[in-house]
Amino acid sequence: MDLQGKRILLIISGGIAAYKSLDLIRRLRERGATVRPVMSRAAQEFITPLAVGALSASHVYTDLFSREDEQDVGHIRLARDCDLVLVAPATADLMAKMAHGLADDLPSAVLLATDRPVLLAPAMNPVMWNAAPTRRNLDTLKADGVCLIGPMRGEMAESGEAGTGRMAEPLEIVAAAAALLLPQEKPLAGKRAIVTSGPTHEPIDPVRYIANRSSGKQGHAIAAALARLGADVTLVSGPVTIPDPAGVAVTHVETAEDMLSAVLSALPADIAVMVAAVADWRVVASAGQKIKKKPGEPPAPLLLAENPDILKTVGHHPDRPRLVIGFAAETQEVETNGRRKLDAKGADMIIANDVSPATGIMGGDHNRVKIISSGGIEEWPDLAKDAVAERLAALVADRLSKPA
Repeated sequence: MDLQGKRILLIISGGIAAYKSLDLIRRLRERGATVRPVMSRAAQEFITPLAVGALSASHVYTDLFSREDEQDVGHIRLARDCDLVLVAPATADLMAKMAHGLADDLPSAVLLATDRPVLLAPAMNPVMWNAAPTRRNLDTLKADGVCLIGPMRGEMAESGEAGTGRMAEPLEIVAAAAALLLPQEKPLAGKRAIVTSGPTHEPIDPVRYIANRSSGKQGHAIAAALARLGADVTLVSGPVTIPDPAGVAVTHVETAEDMLSAVLSALPADIAVMVAAVADWRVVASAGQKIKKKPGEPPAPLLLAENPDILKTVGHHPDRPRLVIGFAAETQEVETNGRRKLDAKGADMIIANDVSPATGIMGGDHNRVKIISSGGIEEWPDLAKDAVAERLAALVADRLSKPA
């Protein structure tokens, strides 16, 4: 990828992953980018401005109240005189400052003053990454239009703990930066896509319902990835707590029957990706009032009925999309069950994964999938759900580029 002439403001914040920023600078410059570095005070505890300046061939900016720097360039010019602001590593502290609009040092002041695209490469301990304040801040930043690459799953350098929190590798960050900076092809322009996401809630009474642990993260990521490739995307989402993806028309539903109705209303389409974890059963007649327990008496039995099979309905519909993809969330015999679904549902591909509790996939940020089709099985490595979405969108574009 050629980044010739692109100006990147690289903010290095404090964390052991700061050492990777040295290689990141080298990789960016190899591709023709100009890198202007900004370092937080904490970052200088891990790597030196001398090393950063030598690799970037640029002055290193460190102090918001530097008389020389403010007279020469100033934090406002730093924030504007670039094509991309890249933060690597992005610590929990700096992300919190960004989310709340704080500007008490040079990196945070630049980030608040910029009107350029911002790309974060988070790096922190897994417990910090999964902490409730970090998740809230992350949702705010995404809603503000900030882009992210990573973090990745692996062993932490400083603690030996394993989990999600490792900064993405320099070449992965370079690729993400290039995707934001370079004109992107839109291979799905003119194509219509339907994506389902999240769980469904099947009411028992006004208070209780049957559901599952689906977060909607994978389905929402796929809808966004298809839209970035130019598709006109309708996302039919069950009840989730994550924001609607940008650039996507969203229909919110509660039950499986609602979801089926919304999907059929969105036909015809070229692509259908049925990601939602639809409840298999519903209560035949939900109670109008809360069902009260009676001391000493067993609970009233629930009479269940099978919910409509949305994937099968779409796969055999007269207006069947050219490409129908289903998901198979399994806890055993993943490949066997995935193959069965491929044939029974009328799908072109089944994305099968093991959602056993030990995997952390349900509700988590990573996924490990197997792509099952008539051509065989392709296993993908453990990836962030956003990365799975990008790969799948590229696969969809490739499939649709070939004659029917």
